[in-house]
Amino acid sequence: MAKDFTTRAEDFSKWYNELVIKADLAQNSDVRGCMVIKPYGYSIWESMQSELDRMFKETGHSNAYFPLLIPKSYLSKEADHVDGFAKECAVVTHYRLKNNDEGDGVVVDPEAKLEEELIIRPTSETIIWNTYKGWIQSHRDLPILINQWANVMRWEMRTRIFLRTSEFLWQEGHTAHATKDEAVEETKLMLDVYADFAENFMAVPVIKGGKTENERFPGALDTYCIEALMQDGKALQAGTSHFLGQKFSETFDVKFTDKDGKLKHVWASSWGVSTRLMGALIMSHSDDEGLVVPPKLAPVQVVIVPIYKGEEQLKSISDKLSPIIQGLKKIGIRVKFDNRDNQRPGWKFAQYEFQGVPVRLALGKRDLENGVIEVARRDNKSKETVAFDAVVEHVAQLLEEIQINLFNRAKKYRDEHISEVNSYEEFKEVLKNKGGFVSAHWDGTTETELKIKEETSATIRCIPLENTQESGVCIYSGKPSEQRVLFAKAY
Repeated sequence: MAKDFTTRAEDFSKWYNELVIKADLAQNSDVRGCMVIKPYGYSIWESMQSELDRMFKETGHSNAYFPLLIPKSYLSKEADHVDGFAKECAVVTHYRLKNNDEGDGVVVDPEAKLEEELIIRPTSETIIWNTYKGWIQSHRDLPILINQWANVMRWEMRTRIFLRTSEFLWQEGHTAHATKDEAVEETKLMLDVYADFAENFMAVPVIKGGKTENERFPGALDTYCIEALMQDGKALQAGTSHFLGQKFSETFDVKFTDKDGKLKHVWASSWGVSTRLMGALIMSHSDDEGLVVPPKLAPVQVVIVPIYKGEEQLKSISDKLSPIIQGLKKIGIRVKFDNRDNQRPGWKFAQYEFQGVPVRLALGKRDLENGVIEVARRDNKSKETVAFDAVVEHVAQLLEEIQINLFNRAKKYRDEHISEVNSYEEFKEVLKNKGGFVSAHWDGTTETELKIKEETSATIRCIPLENTQESGVCIYSGKPSEQRVLFAKAY
């Protein structure tokens, strides 16, 4: 499958696009800017979804669902919010079609114009806070900790599968609280949940930080993010959590009576990750032989390929493998036994390697006679033979090792690509020749931030939460600065 496959060094962007298609993850749709997520790609997304959903529920959240269509007037109520999304909104204006006069197609029925246009949700703050108004009267109704798994639409002119599409899948959390401190605590808690998931399940190291005023979510008082570094030296925002203050509760008049009988506006947070995480996983770990999937998220963690001639050999091999398969399943390992007779073993090896299955077991007549199984790992392509009675334990340990190895490998690359600079010339030199995160002083103004972006295409990815105070001068303006920020070119 890797034949005629572009390498990362040749063209990283082309490598990514080819990998998505050849690994059977997704394809472009006939609807411009949209994608079809194919079964194998969707199964990886389901693994992500399952783990995140478990983490959300363990932190006290419940799932709900809100409408896809939002009245235009709702978006008009919050000025910053509408400004942030106005250019990306898809608008529904009519509710009916009719046959055209020629009888060979349909047209929009001009008599079916909606009294008020509806917006296909770019995000759900407005309709959710309009709903919360009916749910919240007293402090006893708080907190509300709701998550929604949904699709959203943000009209994009330049798209790339998983990374930036007009329609994408995501989850969006929307919480309501009695106090500012509770809402801020929730915002930071969910950032920690995202970082935990990225590092311990995706094996992607991230930096937690705050966004600048220019990069905040429209309508938020503070936006926090996790930033990851891809193998081409570009950053990718992997998740965001927003402290919304009382903006949306004031806009939609959501009030509660506190313990002292006083009427107050509710405090809010929102947070989300999307199928963009699929792009992060692909670009963090995959290689010139195809996809690499961390074991914790792999739909198939172990594939077993028998090598046989005739039904008799297949039966002997299958009988020997049966207790091994059951043993692996018993300890929660996801196993696939591929005994198809319409493809040769070599073809199967290539397929599963390209699709990133973490561990492959192979058993032929000679292995059967010797009492061993060939074990191959995808991350470093090493092979070994293991005795039948040791395979289950060995594979379980191997999956843990692969998960750790992928994280350490990505972290080593990330750490080697964080460069500290003290001048604008050095800043531009690092961006041009090395890439990655560039740690530099910034004067705190949007004007400087935008000028650097205009001249270099680099943006401030975050102000790291672990930052320490450090007096210096801005690399661009020369004005005083009290801390460094992380710049990078980004997806």
